[in-house]
Amino acid sequence: MKLNRKLVLVSILYFAEGFPFGIIEQTFPVYFRIHGMSLIDLGILSLVSVPYALKFLWAPAVDFIGARRHWISAAQFLMAASIIILLPMDPASPTTLFWTMLLTFSVLSATQDIAIDAYTIELLSSSEMGIANGFRQAAYRVALVLSGGVFIALGGWMGWQFTYFIAAGGLAICGLISLRLPHIEVQRPRFSFKSLGAPIQDLLKRPSVVQVACFILLFKLGDLAIGPMVRPFWLDQGLTTTEIGLITGSIGVVAGIAGALMGGLFMTRYGIFKGLWFLGLWQSLSNLSYAVVAAYPGFGASGIYVASFFESFCGGLGTSAFLAFLMSICQKEFSATQYALLSALFRISGTIAGSLSGWATQDIGYAYYFVWTFVLSLPAFLFVRSARGWIPAYGSPEKSSD
Repeated sequence: MKLNRKLVLVSILYFAEGFPFGIIEQTFPVYFRIHGMSLIDLGILSLVSVPYALKFLWAPAVDFIGARRHWISAAQFLMAASIIILLPMDPASPTTLFWTMLLTFSVLSATQDIAIDAYTIELLSSSEMGIANGFRQAAYRVALVLSGGVFIALGGWMGWQFTYFIAAGGLAICGLISLRLPHIEVQRPRFSFKSLGAPIQDLLKRPSVVQVACFILLFKLGDLAIGPMVRPFWLDQGLTTTEIGLITGSIGVVAGIAGALMGGLFMTRYGIFKGLWFLGLWQSLSNLSYAVVAAYPGFGASGIYVASFFESFCGGLGTSAFLAFLMSICQKEFSATQYALLSALFRISGTIAGSLSGWATQDIGYAYYFVWTFVLSLPAFLFVRSARGWIPAYGSPEKSSD
């Protein structure tokens, strides 16, 4: 299959992956609050995202049972049905069925993620993963803008029922497209209790596994640590909600997409390993732009716009390299389980850092905290050479499927 066709498929799949996540994270809370949901229940709503963190628990089922495209299409059809079932329910008085359907929608979305990630890893060769991850991020961000931004506006203009019928219809169309995805032949071990541990054993027996685990834990640490404090910083600097909307809805999206595509093009020419070094360094340096703006408030809103664009652009660069690395080190026959495990691993350190970010910022101030997030990003580079040995072009063999 030609690369151009693969990039089209990757873009469609990751648009479909980002679409329900935007509904869960952004549209549902607004819709529910408008329709009378209490703040207590809105707080409980955050637990609906837990399946995304735990999806590695059922990822082996996607590895050992059925075809990837059947998992993807089934999840999409069932998500469409879940939205239709939720529509007549009253968010002001959520019942057990209401919460069950929300959790079901989240589990289905996470399952779709597992299958799409696995299918993409099987579809691509390691040399194609750099540019493909640029398109992947771009499509995902567009989906978030549509389902988490445009849909909120559409709900106010044309009514929420109409909006959610459109969402359900979009998911159903994605399901029809997914049924026609090209089949990829991959030799997988037959299911047994022993084979369940094979994906983990494959990772553990590789050389420098501890160093590579440290690299995965640390590479996005600075980027994840700065995230929770960026919006409070905007507010404390006096930005209006309109200005914040401009940053998140246009400047940040455009910069992130541009960074992802540029990062993909860079890796097409120079490879994933150089991408980790060079693009990762820019990802780290971008945190200092916020430190400068925080230290010199005279820059005002224009300084924040520049810092936001630079940070989002460089974040796109680093993320495209990191996701390409994670995909490239997964064996194709275990791609669902291994990618789910590896993507959960790097979020551990980010979750811990994010939970401490408010305490640290209150203690040392925004400027010093933003500098500290830059420092947090540096230890990853101590382990990047160990990570190199896991990239198929340099070390671990890539088991081909196409």
